[in-house]
Amino acid sequence: MFRLLPAFLLLSTFSAPASANLEGDALYALRRAVKDPNGVLESWDPTLVDPCTWFHATCDTDNRVTRLDLGHVGLSGSLVPQLGDLSNLQYLEVYANSLTGVIPPAIGKLKNLINLDLYENQLSGTIPPSLGNLGSLRFLRLSSNKLIGKVPAEILQLVSRLGSSLLV
Repeated sequence: MFRLLPAFLLLSTFSAPASANLEGDALYALRRAVKDPNGVLESWDPTLVDPCTWFHATCDTDNRVTRLDLGHVGLSGSLVPQLGDLSNLQYLEVYANSLTGVIPPAIGKLKNLINLDLYENQLSGTIPPSLGNLGSLRFLRLSSNKLIGKVPAEILQLVSRLGSSLLV
C-alpha cells in the first residue's frame, strides 16, 4: 500500500489542467462569442500567456485582470459565463454595443466588482438574482436593454445596504 502512494502523488500532479491561465481563457471565450468588426480584440491571442498585454484589459501589480474597457466598440454577440472566472475584476464596461442574450448568472461570482456597465445593448431575459452577491458593487447600469421582469429582491437589498447606484 505504501508503494502505491508515491505513484498516486505523481499521477495526480500530471492531472492538473493543461491551461493554468484561467483569466486568459475567460477573455478568449468572450472574444470567440462576439463579433468584432472593428478589430478591437485582435490582440487577445490565446498563445500569449499574459492577458495583461491585451488591449482593453487592465491588470493590477499581480498581473490579475481588474478592468475590461469595451464600451462603445461595436461588439455584437453574447456575454459568456467564463467572465465569472475573472475573480479580481473590478470594472466590467461593455456598454453601448449590440450584445444580445442573457446576463450570465456567473457574473455574480465577481466579488470585487465595483462597476457593472451593460447599458445600451440588446440583452434580454431577466436580471440574474446572483448579481445581489456583488458585495463591492457601487454602480449597476442595465438600462436600454430588452430585460424583462422585476429587479430581484437580492439586488434591491444590495442597493439599500451599500448605497449603490442602480440604473435598470
